[in-house]
Amino acid sequence: MHDVAIDADMIRLGQFLKLADLVDTGGEGKILIASGDVTVNGEVDTRRGRQLRRGDVVRVLGRAARVA
Repeated sequence: MHDVAIDADMIRLGQFLKLADLVDTGGEGKILIASGDVTVNGEVDTRRGRQLRRGDVVRVLGRAARVA
């Protein structure tokens, strides 16, 4: 797992996947989120607009990143 710094207090899940290089494109992230392949803090979340805050851990396809 690696830490990914954000500038604001929060970031949306779809944006974070791309920023953290967990997906190559926003479209890929959209598909993975909708199919239930993305977890936030250990729970499946199918909302691209889910707001993430520092300390949240996102996992997708065996890779993970923490919002920092």
